[in-house]
Amino acid sequence: MLETRIRPRGPYSLRLSGGLRSDATRIVRDGVVSALLDVDGRLEHVAAWQLPDGIVCLRAPGEASLERLRFVLALDDDHTPFLRRFAADSLLARTLRELRGLRPLRLPTVAHALVRALCGQLIESSRARAIERRIVRAAMPASGGLHAPLTAEALCRLSAAELRALGLHARRSATLVRLCRELDLERLRELPTGPVAERLERERGLGPWSVGVICLEGLGRPERGLVGDLGLVRLCGALRGRRAEASDTEELLDAYGEWAGLASVYLLAGWSRGLLPVTRPLRRGLPPHIKP
Repeated sequence: MLETRIRPRGPYSLRLSGGLRSDATRIVRDGVVSALLDVDGRLEHVAAWQLPDGIVCLRAPGEASLERLRFVLALDDDHTPFLRRFAADSLLARTLRELRGLRPLRLPTVAHALVRALCGQLIESSRARAIERRIVRAAMPASGGLHAPLTAEALCRLSAAELRALGLHARRSATLVRLCRELDLERLRELPTGPVAERLERERGLGPWSVGVICLEGLGRPERGLVGDLGLVRLCGALRGRRAEASDTEELLDAYGEWAGLASVYLLAGWSRGLLPVTRPLRRGLPPHIKP
């Protein structure tokens, strides 16, 4: 077992970034992230925790799993330029001061990010996560109470009918099966964000919100915002004093340019914690999730 200590590039808080991001493949408990990875067919348990001086300790069986854990935790992606650029932003200033170490955790595979995006369309997050867990448990091997992250190869072994039985909508099941069979999803990491987003948005069943999830959690790219996210729709409704639409969230995120994806994360975090200078509306009568 290898153990290494890393000074993250820029402000970093594993406590903030880990948050409530436990799923079927990893557990965040008492400040420690424990996960299961599939490295060349080997199931490997990895762990990470942060010391009071900011150093992050990583433990893994080998170099390959250490590198993948670094990617998942976003340790090498300094977002200081984002913090500086929007330090005086009318909406985000306080959130950036208080949550400056926040970075979105990522998924080890693009295939898993695709499943998360498809599960999260048009339904509440708790139900989406339940469907995702069922798919992971049905498709992937387990060790020590955790399952390996989803791969396209494993998903190809499930039929659209089996995915529907696990709770995924019929159209989204068909989209998932088709993409896993037709695209080399993991090679998308080698391509620029723009062409990847354009290619994915041509697929029936994938829209701006889904592509934003894949870019943020699967590719580790901060450029694509979560257009149409329910929380951002509610925020826009509060800002505008009316029923908001997905187009309102797109306009909101456009102001953050190439940081639109990271801005989405900070806006949602600030909104949920009451850090934005906006009065939260009553939940009754708010619109559902707008766009897939």
